[in-house]
Amino acid sequence: MRKKLQGLVRLFRFELPFTAGICVVLGELLALGEIPAARELMLGFASVFLISASSLILNDYFDLESDRINAPERPLPAGLVTGRDVILLFIGVTFVGLVASTLLSFISFWVGILAWTVGFLYNWRFKKSGLPGNLMVSFSVGTTFIFGGIAVGKPLEAVVWFFGILAALINLGEEIAADAMDVEGDRKAGSRSLPVLFGQETALRFSAAIFLLVIVISIVPFVLGWMEWLYVTPFLFMDGVILFSTNKLLNPKLANRRRYIRWIYLSASLAILIVIIIRFLK
Repeated sequence: MRKKLQGLVRLFRFELPFTAGICVVLGELLALGEIPAARELMLGFASVFLISASSLILNDYFDLESDRINAPERPLPAGLVTGRDVILLFIGVTFVGLVASTLLSFISFWVGILAWTVGFLYNWRFKKSGLPGNLMVSFSVGTTFIFGGIAVGKPLEAVVWFFGILAALINLGEEIAADAMDVEGDRKAGSRSLPVLFGQETALRFSAAIFLLVIVISIVPFVLGWMEWLYVTPFLFMDGVILFSTNKLLNPKLANRRRYIRWIYLSASLAILIVIIIRFLK
């Protein structure tokens, strides 16, 4: 029984749904400009944490055959849990996550349903589809910030949508660039990723175009007056790192280009953190 419980816990992959839940909290903070009420804080985090976890749990069920070869230590191929255990946990976590979103509002419930459906379809049919799968993952990432605005009763807050779109585009660029780094393995696995279909360097150029679009979009809230120029410094830092890293990603002579994908992720995360700190200190 203890081993089964350990296996069930490992199915959550806590660091990933935890990050999704934190993005919701950040969305709440950005929408309000202050710390939200405890109820909104806890229900917002719990909703997306559990809905995200349900997708990860289901992923282990659909990936059983490949995990027998690539990750035999995972709970299902290792025999710590059964397929029935995984499905029951998936149903239970889904139910509690949707109940939490329902307690927030009618809108948050339907957004929760949408996020859950995207996660289900990705695991069931679209994981190896290439660009459609990349778009589904990026949509889910961007939705976490927007869910934060919905959780505190500000679903149309411009700054929250801006961060949601920005996060989705950054994730999309990273997904395609990461696929380019894994092109040989993806080809053997039958993936229809952009690098498999069009070549590694072509995919990286497409990824670079997305990152350049991020830089252009990062100027929008200042031009339209959504954000004060006080906040421009963290975005200039992020844009500088993106520009530098994108240039490196496009250089086929570099042996280790994967690290520049992480640089982009870290710079974006730091920029968001600095914006929130400034918002509280202002």
